[in-house]
Amino acid sequence: MNRLHTLDEGVSIALDSIGANKLRSGLTILGVAIGVGVVMMIAAMVTGIRESIMVGFEAAGPDNFAVVRFDLTSVRIVQGNQRPPWWNRPRIEPEEAERLARLPGIEAALYNFNLSTSMTVGARSMGNIQSTAYGSGWPAYTPGKFVAGRDFTPEEVRQSRPLVVLSVPLSKELFGDLDPVGRKIRVSAGRRGVSEAFSVVGVFQNEENIFSAAIKHWAIFPHTSTMKRLKASNWQAGVWIVPRDSVKQAEVMDQVIGTMRSMRGLRPKEDNDFSILRSAQIIEAFNKFTGVFFLVMLALSSVGLLVGGIGVIGIMMISVTERTREIGVRKAVGATRQEILLQFLVESAVLTLLGGATGMALGAGAAKAIAAATPIPAAVPLWAVAAALLMALVTGVLFGIIPAYRASRLDPVAALRYE
Repeated sequence: MNRLHTLDEGVSIALDSIGANKLRSGLTILGVAIGVGVVMMIAAMVTGIRESIMVGFEAAGPDNFAVVRFDLTSVRIVQGNQRPPWWNRPRIEPEEAERLARLPGIEAALYNFNLSTSMTVGARSMGNIQSTAYGSGWPAYTPGKFVAGRDFTPEEVRQSRPLVVLSVPLSKELFGDLDPVGRKIRVSAGRRGVSEAFSVVGVFQNEENIFSAAIKHWAIFPHTSTMKRLKASNWQAGVWIVPRDSVKQAEVMDQVIGTMRSMRGLRPKEDNDFSILRSAQIIEAFNKFTGVFFLVMLALSSVGLLVGGIGVIGIMMISVTERTREIGVRKAVGATRQEILLQFLVESAVLTLLGGATGMALGAGAAKAIAAATPIPAAVPLWAVAAALLMALVTGVLFGIIPAYRASRLDPVAALRYE
């Protein structure tokens, strides 16, 4: 009961002190609020981005995986002229994708690679368009829908027909309000200077997400057309594997690995000269990246907490000086050092908790603004709320302990004589 009384009294005194010194207290609260607000906002953004990525993988199929030339999630740094370990690996070829597509456990094996293209329609020209070379069937595993036209057929892919599917923003940029289906575009890729007329067969609208917001102008070509007509390189091509619903991912992966090793004539003791990339690995790599990013932002936001902490020391030292006689009276009537120490620690903690609450409000407001202005479903997670309150409390205790200790060590006789 005595502890509760001391706690209640400390909170009341702290609120009175804050009210009596509004400007000084406000600056201290602001410093803590900035640090906590930044942590809340970053936590909301990271959580929202991760949720968007998870939704994207769920829509495409959580059991899907890719056969790639090298593992993008385990990039290594090399020195000097040393080549990375995947340098001499053979490219993933279209024929390998066709062979994998015939395996009993596979629903689809989509050969694909990325390239940059330039497009010209009359006087309108655009460069650096992020493009993807695909086999037919990709729309089934891409969240979105055709607003005009269609996908290219397997036969058109085999014939290397000059066809292209445009994103809605790219279509509007090139053709305005005209119907682009059936119209011609002059396309070139890379620095080879090769260009050819391609016919637009469809316009595709992605479901709104973080990726669609970041990349609005994109195009999809048959992979055979880009390699034959545009001389595009497939050096980083891969195969997107979609297992059948009735087959487990591990079983399909075993089939794929065995078939790839057989096609490439690898002996039992030889390592794979290709990599399997699962959705879970990409998410794990993202978690590692965001973890480091969050730690960096936490370190930067701690500057605000440091400023607030210094303010706590200043305001509490002034409070101790102003209330020296009061401390002497309390000690004279029986208050112990521990009670005085606890009282001033409670005061500093209340000050920083108010800053933490203000920062939480600022962070939540920023998260709502981000969610309203962007496709990122930014929302403050519960763990961030707990972390913010803990950070504010720890700041108050750490930076308030010096003034509190000084108050608890005052000699009651000297304190009573203080003017």
